[in-house]
Amino acid sequence: MYYKEFQGLQLSGLGFGAMRLPLVSQEADAPVDEAMVQDMVDYAIEHGVNYFDTAYPYHGGTSELILGRALSRHPRESYYLATKYPGHQISSSYNPAEVFEDQLKKCGVEYFDFYLLHNICENSIQTYLDPRWGIVDYFIQQRKQGRIRHLGFSSHGEMECLTGFLDQYGEEMEFCQIQLNYMDWTLQRGKEKYDLLTERGLGVWVMEPLRGGKLAALPEKESQALGKLRPGESMASWGFRFLQELPNVRMILSGMSNMEQMKENVKTFEEAGSLQEKERETLLQIAEGMKNSIPCTGCRYCCDGCPQELNIPVLLSVYNELRFAPAINVGMRIEALPEEKRPSACVGCGKCASVCPQNIDVPTELKSFAEELAKIPSWESTCRKREEEQARLKRKE
Repeated sequence: MYYKEFQGLQLSGLGFGAMRLPLVSQEADAPVDEAMVQDMVDYAIEHGVNYFDTAYPYHGGTSELILGRALSRHPRESYYLATKYPGHQISSSYNPAEVFEDQLKKCGVEYFDFYLLHNICENSIQTYLDPRWGIVDYFIQQRKQGRIRHLGFSSHGEMECLTGFLDQYGEEMEFCQIQLNYMDWTLQRGKEKYDLLTERGLGVWVMEPLRGGKLAALPEKESQALGKLRPGESMASWGFRFLQELPNVRMILSGMSNMEQMKENVKTFEEAGSLQEKERETLLQIAEGMKNSIPCTGCRYCCDGCPQELNIPVLLSVYNELRFAPAINVGMRIEALPEEKRPSACVGCGKCASVCPQNIDVPTELKSFAEELAKIPSWESTCRKREEEQARLKRKE
């Protein structure tokens, strides 16, 4: 296992993410296979993995409990534990102290090595900044008391949201966890986010290095192209190698769901990899070919005459993400907009299409976007289900 330095600590290049733990069956609501989790944690530690990441809502609130029990069988100094405060979840009130004490109890520890404000984005930033809840200040205080060793945040937000939070609290943050891979290097402006965080002096933590497994199972044509460059190399390892080259990526998290994935990833991280220029170019070309993107260049000619004053380039950018991989996080970013600024607000006048240099039929694309959004569960309903599951868990305890 190779290691990356962060503030004097040696962090394993691979971190074990506990959002997709193994289940006892294929049923959607099946419980976590705790025995398998213990075996995977044992294997990880035995092979040099020392960073474990969970969060308050993962697996209906059971991830912290299960991971905590698995880690309790090992010396506390042999691993670094990270979890997150769920300020991104919609609620009538927020009590960081109550949640934090509950997390310490669930994980069976007296402190967290790394603690994150969970998903600071357009939907949640006002909650995190609201003086009624004092969320950020509370966790800064916990760090001063030694109950948090390192404080950071995760984000699925746009560049503007990320910059806004850093302008206010960047001096207090030590690291930021973002979705980063060779697909999102351009699709989610990953390069710009990486550069911004590096310029602000924050370490970069990576989530979704394989885009939820999509980059580990490429189409046949793309797999063959990479196979010719490196025979025998797994598709997953290409995604990891791309990230390993970035000097400010201090942690790469993988949500491993079985022992086979664990063993394969540990093998990949035995040493830091590197890519040749041709290999890097091939990866980025594959990403571009897989996007199925609407070719918007962001010129904004379409915005000038829009009677609804829609930010059409931003809407099309988010739609491109949805076309590649439907996800609640995509819908959440649109839900953060006022109703009159969403794709459904388009009146179909066609002024935008008439001036588009790329000849994009914008009204048709926005109509399709609105229809696809309707198929994704709303963020509010998702949060409500998570709260119900967590309440059920507490009653059971």
